[in-house]
Amino acid sequence: MDQDISGQAPVAVSDAAVARIATILRSADGSDALRISVEGGGCSGFSYKYDLTSGADPDDVVIERDGARVLIDQVSLPYLSGSIVDFVDDLMGQSFQIRNPNAVAACGCGTSFSI
Repeated sequence: MDQDISGQAPVAVSDAAVARIATILRSADGSDALRISVEGGGCSGFSYKYDLTSGADPDDVVIERDGARVLIDQVSLPYLSGSIVDFVDDLMGQSFQIRNPNAVAACGCGTSFSI
């Protein structure tokens, strides 16, 4: 299921995240995408997982823009639907952050959430 950010993708990717993902992928041997998934665990119940990968699975949502490619599996999609993936570079460091409207609580580190 291919979707791009200019259409009605179920997950948006900010300009800052697109730029950072494209930079990472240019230097990643054998990887052509950033896979974002949701796993059980973490201090709030679920956690976000980021992996560099090559090739999409047939049922992945694929978001492509300006050299960045993001894959989201169908199991994770309901937890991420409506979210914005951002990349933040501030005094606390650099990180991908997900602004998730489905989360009712999140941990302080921003990698764990509950629904």
